[in-house]
Amino acid sequence: MPKIDQLEKKLLHYTGKAIADFNMIQHGDNIMVCLSGGKDSFTLVMLLNKLKQRAHIDFTFEAFTLDQGQPGWDDTALRTYLSERHIPYHILSEDTYSIVTDKIPETQTYCALCSRLRRGIIYRVAEARGFTKIALGHHRDDLITSLLMSILYNGEVRSMPPKLLTDSKKHIVIRPMVYCQEQDIAEFAKLMAFPIIPCNLCGSQNNLARVKTKLLIQSLAKDNIKIPSNILHALTAIKPSQLMDKNLWDFKNLEAHRVTESAMEDDVVLF
Repeated sequence: MPKIDQLEKKLLHYTGKAIADFNMIQHGDNIMVCLSGGKDSFTLVMLLNKLKQRAHIDFTFEAFTLDQGQPGWDDTALRTYLSERHIPYHILSEDTYSIVTDKIPETQTYCALCSRLRRGIIYRVAEARGFTKIALGHHRDDLITSLLMSILYNGEVRSMPPKLLTDSKKHIVIRPMVYCQEQDIAEFAKLMAFPIIPCNLCGSQNNLARVKTKLLIQSLAKDNIKIPSNILHALTAIKPSQLMDKNLWDFKNLEAHRVTESAMEDDVVLF
């Protein structure tokens, strides 16, 4: 079997498993698939297009691309690629690039403001166009990197959920590739010859905390190949009783819940 077919089979398996495990897609769903022009989102579009043809679930989707006004942006090849494969798409132009570069100094990371502006536009368009789900191209490595970043830099245990109801309660965001490895996606994208559109914002900043965290995980994985998958599994195996969150445990009054020996004797029923 050619390498590209092997990769497609593997990615389809893990994407289908994630969709089933987290009940991401139901009959009648109309899904906005966010296509940034990068390898991850292109792969997601192609996987969902393939699953749509094979799956027993009847759903529709449309690729949505946001032209943020970055210098050198050219989506001509993207339009051609999708049109030739009869994949519906919608491209919207809104200059958030100028806002980000005006508000954020070059020495600081653009990610937070850029993603906030982009997210607001995505939610607005999803509501206006009647989409029931918003699909993002985050994969396994995104989830585990976000977890470690949150612990190391923010002091919180959090990551990216595979399925999310937004704060407004208006949108459900899904991440069908949460089980897929980035190295498989990168190789698949290369073999598929996706017309990648490079990012000139966060993609151009090499000192990002995310880059450093990814390198840390890769370094640890050289000694133990299971470390990335173990971190992902940790997100599904939370042990609240082993943590320090006072919102989960009433540490001040824990003694009141202790079962004493005398109480145990009172519960004994003699026949």
